Amino acid sequence: MRKLLSLLALLVSLPAMAQRADLANVDYRTEKVADGIYMLSTAAGGNVGVLVGPDGAVIIDDQFDELAPKLRAAVALLTDKPIRFAINTHWHFDHTGANAAIGRTGTLIVAQGNVRKRMSTSQLGTLSGSPTPPSPPEALPVITFDESLSMHLNGEDLDVMHLANAHTDGDAIIRFRKANVLHMGDVFFVGSYPFIDTNSGGSMNGMIDALATALATVDDQTRIIPGHGPVSNRAKMQEFHDMLVTIRGRIVKQIRAGKSLEAVVASKPTAEFDAAWAGTFWKPDQWVARTYTDLRRSLQK
Repeated sequence: MRKLLSLLALLVSLPAMAQRADLANVDYRTEKVADGIYMLSTAAGGNVGVLVGPDGAVIIDDQFDELAPKLRAAVALLTDKPIRFAINTHWHFDHTGANAAIGRTGTLIVAQGNVRKRMSTSQLGTLSGSPTPPSPPEALPVITFDESLSMHLNGEDLDVMHLANAHTDGDAIIRFRKANVLHMGDVFFVGSYPFIDTNSGGSMNGMIDALATALATVDDQTRIIPGHGPVSNRAKMQEFHDMLVTIRGRIVKQIRAGKSLEAVVASKPTAEFDAAWAGTFWKPDQWVARTYTDLRRSLQK
């Protein structure tokens, strides 16, 4: 089992390393989500939300340090106002990598308290097994919150809500109350099985609970920005939630029956979902192996 997990970790880490190597050729795509609200996306890294208006810009996540000049240029095409705030949905480098670059220019970085804690210390990479060094002081959030935070600017009201132990232990989703837009960070992936960072407090059970909480705040007209993938909606997020619930049930049933990791992987519990959710990041067997390990640990508590 140990050899299988080591191999899966290596295979899964390769796409992330390839993303970093190709950043020189990456450019931002801009999509209008609502009046004054945009999504900036690239072929690498998490989706960036942007709110613009007379009070200045707010961005949600900021991808990689190497892309900071391109990010600033993309925001500058939407507004001539400065970026006043950057909200981090969690601590991962493909969402916070440009914190230092924009923090040095006076942007105030906002995040749930666990994000600052993890960025302040060395973290063990769940996929690579290698340590991630602490971030420089200028990259750290300067405004932190425990459960929720409200912001009011550009005629919009932002509700920032902590969802515990989902993708990580510091996840935040951001609701634009008037525009009926929700940024989910990596609690929601479109077209891919999710990455759940168990080394950072994430869990399959927490992910499902977090999605249920978020679903209760949206309606059929809500436009939803996922952590990765195109702009989505409530129906698609409900489908994502229900898929995870079904797969969790199948794996838990086999764990309780004493089935090994290899036997559960061989049973193909994701088979009918693979066409829609396998994506390019995970191979189904890799994702099932990680999910088995997480759920088995949770059942032993």
